Amino acid sequence: MTASLGQILLVAGILFALGVFCAVVRRNLIMIVLGIEIMLNAVSIAFVGAALRWSNLEGQAFVLFILAVAATEVSVGLAMVVYAFRRTGSFDPASFNLLK
Repeated sequence: MTASLGQILLVAGILFALGVFCAVVRRNLIMIVLGIEIMLNAVSIAFVGAALRWSNLEGQAFVLFILAVAATEVSVGLAMVVYAFRRTGSFDPASFNLLK
């Protein structure tokens, strides 16, 4: 049983909207990083769905690059969160302006 491209894009869209909600509405640095990760995974799902639909490997190659960017983003983002927490004692992004 295979899913149609429309169903795959629907799941990807729902995940992307959830990531935007998580990154914008929840004002916590860890939740912002998590929301960005969810959005990157939603884009990956859309690329894989399109690659399966058109029997093309280019979408899956893009997913490998997205995974590399996501791993880098997590490592740098969490390092910044740890540094900011050590300086301010809070995860609230409004309580500090360290990146100026």
